Amino acid sequence: MSVSVRIPTILRTYTGGSAEVTAEGETLREVLQKLDADHPGIGARILDETGKIRRFVNVYVGDEDVRFADNLDTATPSGVQISIIPAVAGG
Repeated sequence: MSVSVRIPTILRTYTGGSAEVTAEGETLREVLQKLDADHPGIGARILDETGKIRRFVNVYVGDEDVRFADNLDTATPSGVQISIIPAVAGG
């Protein structure tokens, strides 16, 4: 299943500057594995050393925050858009 993945500016160094890339997988976990295979190193910026989504990274499948769905097991229907959004903090 082919999906599109929106890449935040801070991670575009891994995608050669592309703001959006395609990947395949039936779940978010598979999509992120494919994304990391195609763009080595990007997975470590999204997932922590235990394999979970980093605390300050938000990932949406369509309009759904995966933390309120099935996390990495969230289904990724063909054609859906996945958004990776780093949290912003400041004062």
